[in-house]
Amino acid sequence: MSDFQPDEPDPPVPSAERVWVLDDPRAGTAAQAIGIAERLGVPFRRIPLTWNWMAHVAGLSRRGSLLGLVVPARAGAGRRLPMAPLVMAEERGPALVISAGSRSAAVALWLKERYGSRIVHCMRPGIGGMLRHPQFDLLVIPQHDDPPMAPNVLPVLGAPHRLSPLILRQAEAAWRERLAHLPHPLVVLLVGGPVRGTDLAPALAHRLGLAVARLAGGRGGAVLATTSRRTGAEATDALAAGLARTMHVLYRWGEPGENPYLGFLASADLVVATADSVSMISEACATAAPVFVALPELAGPRHRRLIATLHRAGQVRLLGDDLSAWPRPRLDEADRVAAEIRRRFTLD
Repeated sequence: MSDFQPDEPDPPVPSAERVWVLDDPRAGTAAQAIGIAERLGVPFRRIPLTWNWMAHVAGLSRRGSLLGLVVPARAGAGRRLPMAPLVMAEERGPALVISAGSRSAAVALWLKERYGSRIVHCMRPGIGGMLRHPQFDLLVIPQHDDPPMAPNVLPVLGAPHRLSPLILRQAEAAWRERLAHLPHPLVVLLVGGPVRGTDLAPALAHRLGLAVARLAGGRGGAVLATTSRRTGAEATDALAAGLARTMHVLYRWGEPGENPYLGFLASADLVVATADSVSMISEACATAAPVFVALPELAGPRHRRLIATLHRAGQVRLLGDDLSAWPRPRLDEADRVAAEIRRRFTLD
C-alpha cells in the first residue's frame, strides 16, 4: 500500500452526478482513470468514447474539442452513457473529469471550457496537450515518461489500475479452494507478446516455460500461467511444452470459462511477468509477492524505462536463477492519486 497521507483532513468529494470518467476504448488506458475514480469512494459516471480518424485533429484545439467523437450504435449498460447526447442534455455538467490517454484529453478540456470542470488526466495528453498543461488541474504522469516538474504534475510509479487490495482479497477467496491442491510456492507467470504484435516467438515461450518450471519445481512448487491476446497459439503450445516438467495450470487466451488472471495474481507467492506490458507489470506490483520481469528482449524503449524506474524503487527484479523474496511494499498508485485529489480539490 502507498504510505502517502494527506497533509490535512479530506475535504468533501463530489456527489454521484458530479464525477465523470472518460472511458477510452483501450482497456489498459481506461483502467487508469476508472481505477482512480473507484478509489475516490463515490459513485461516478463512465462515459464511453468512440473515435474516428478526426480525433487526432481534436488535440490541436486550445480549448478542447469533441471532433472525431462518434456515438456508439448501442450505449453500454448501467452508468455507461454515450457522450454526445449526454453533454447536450446536461446543464450543470461534471465537477470532476477523470481521463486518460491523448485522445480523451481534448474531450476533458472541452468539458472544462463548457462546465468549468476540474480535470485529472492520466498519461501525457499528447503534444498539443502538453503545450497547454497548465489547463489541466492535475496531470498524473508515470516517472518512466519523464514528467515535467510543475505544481499540477503528479509523477507515479508504473500505471494506475483497478486492482485494489479489496479486489485482490475477493479474488483470492474466490480461487482458494480451486487452487488448494497445488503445492506452494505458487509461481504466477504472466505472458504477453511483442509490443503491437500478436505472436510471441515460440522459441522464447518455450525457453521461458522451461526456466520458470525449473525454478518452481526446484522449490517444490507449482506454476499458474496465463497468456494474452498477443501471445499467439504457437507460442502458447511451446510454453505448455516448457512447463510440462512441473505441476502447472495454464490458461490459454480466449478459451472458454472464467479468465483466472485476477485469481492467480491474488494467490501468488511469486510473480513472473514478461517485459512487454506496462499494465501487467504494474498490476503485478499491486500484490504482496516478489515480482520478477522476464524476456527483456520484448521491451520497447518505454517498457525499459518502466522496468528501470520500478527496479530503482525496489519493486521488481529481473528474472534469474534466484527467486528469493525481498521487502517490497504493495504498489497502490491509484489510491495515492485519489488521496491527492481529495487533498487538492473541494468539489461541490
